[in-house]
Amino acid sequence: MTLVHDATVAEWPVWSTTARVVVTDPAALADARFVVESELGEVERACSRFRPSELAAVEAAGEEVEVSELLAELMGAALEAARRTGGDVDPTLGEALAQLGYDRSLPLPAEGPAVPVQVRPAPGWQRIRLAGRRLFIPPGVRVDLGATAKALAADRAARHAAGRLGTGVLVELGGDLATAGAAPPGGWRIHVQDQPDDPACTVVLPSGAAMATSSTRSRSWSRGGRLLHHVLDPRTCQPVERIWRSVTVVADRCVDANTCTTAALVRGDDAFGWLRDLRVPARLVARDGEVRVLGGWPA
Repeated sequence: MTLVHDATVAEWPVWSTTARVVVTDPAALADARFVVESELGEVERACSRFRPSELAAVEAAGEEVEVSELLAELMGAALEAARRTGGDVDPTLGEALAQLGYDRSLPLPAEGPAVPVQVRPAPGWQRIRLAGRRLFIPPGVRVDLGATAKALAADRAARHAAGRLGTGVLVELGGDLATAGAAPPGGWRIHVQDQPDDPACTVVLPSGAAMATSSTRSRSWSRGGRLLHHVLDPRTCQPVERIWRSVTVVADRCVDANTCTTAALVRGDDAFGWLRDLRVPARLVARDGEVRVLGGWPA
């Protein structure tokens, strides 16, 4: 996703993707970037799967631990996403992702040795206990918050930057986008396209709206000639079938939008009906490139 109208933009690499900060007040750009970078640094120290983090320390402890407010919020968002999707978005897939080769920051080596196909259910999000700031992760369970933490970071960063600086702010982290404060005249115009050969469109988002895109084509790698990607089915711990190239959803919060898009990829053929019942604005790109929209997808 890319902003398409004139705006003041800063961008830099982070978390194997690109961070973008857009402000309606050019004088606030440097300070907005500082706020966003600070927020992303705090989130990484709280829950990174690839670097020393508070989450890694909790996993190593194997017992109930009192954690920071930020990690409690991040874990709470992940457990709520699991509950809302009937377990389709499950944070206990960290070990499965590592065994498939996603054991370090992207980009991964384009090719590698074959990995065994181990069809099994994820340990299960219900085994994690969170009460206030008291968190228990069972021994041997590795958590991956990729489906929610990046989106929640976008929400937090946009809200904090707009609140502190009094400017309209858009924060995009890869396919996760959040806005706060007053939008520019005419709204935020966004170019929606996952990969360069995918069908594209441009939409207008109002102040405070968020958008997320989940993809079976991005974050891919190959092992033993088998093409893999990062969206796993918790019932099998294997990459979901590529029924959809990508799914994009608009919501009030980016973390809610990403919860829907990730679950839609997991649900496959059932995704369209599920999103229709939720009445969320959504755009689905099928593997043959056909585009389907529903729920009042923005013009």
